[in-house]
Amino acid sequence: MEIKFFSQLPVHLKERKRLKQFLKDFMINEGVTCTSLHFIFCDDEYLLEINRRFLDHDFYTDIISFNLAVAGAPLEAEFYISVPRVRENARKHQFTFHLELLRVIIHGVLHFAGFDDKTPYAKKKMTKREDYYLNLFHVPRGTT
Repeated sequence: MEIKFFSQLPVHLKERKRLKQFLKDFMINEGVTCTSLHFIFCDDEYLLEINRRFLDHDFYTDIISFNLAVAGAPLEAEFYISVPRVRENARKHQFTFHLELLRVIIHGVLHFAGFDDKTPYAKKKMTKREDYYLNLFHVPRGTT
């Protein structure tokens, strides 16, 4: 499985090699067959344009993901992450940038493992799973 990180703007991603292995194990654990995960770190305006163009939404968000694989083929996903939005959410929730960035990455990947956040119950279930993986990565919420 190929995992790559791209940046439109500077972002320091801690423990990149460990994170790649963690994401590979994550996909296996969730039963998702995958060939590639590409994470693109960008600014708010870039992600807003993607949100408008492809999802017909006119608002800022922290992450948008796309499955580029043909139907029935293993997952080939692109994740567009707004670095300024992650920073703002980290401040808002009193987390470190690193913790919030990991949470957003995990959140995005969980969508491809069948989780959603459209109802309060589903969101609670997804948050619980995010916390599970943050703890597996040894980053309990609010500690780093």
